[in-house]
Amino acid sequence: MSREEITAMIRAHLADELEVDPARITPETHFRDDLDADSLDLYTLVQELEDSYGVVMTDEQAAKIVTVGQAVDFVLAHAPERSS
Repeated sequence: MSREEITAMIRAHLADELEVDPARITPETHFRDDLDADSLDLYTLVQELEDSYGVVMTDEQAAKIVTVGQAVDFVLAHAPERSS
């Protein structure tokens, strides 16, 4: 799983969930400031990341993730290795 694949999944999820143009979503995009995401939107994203990539994110960890790039970094750092 690559950075690009994870970014694309997060971009697609946010575009669908928040009804925004995916072109607006970059690694520097802030969930709250740029996309007006609320707590429920962010909870849904965390659930999607956990389900899709097998990561486990505590509330404290989730609270520290404020940009798309930070979410991608978290998945890359915490996803279990998948065997082919």
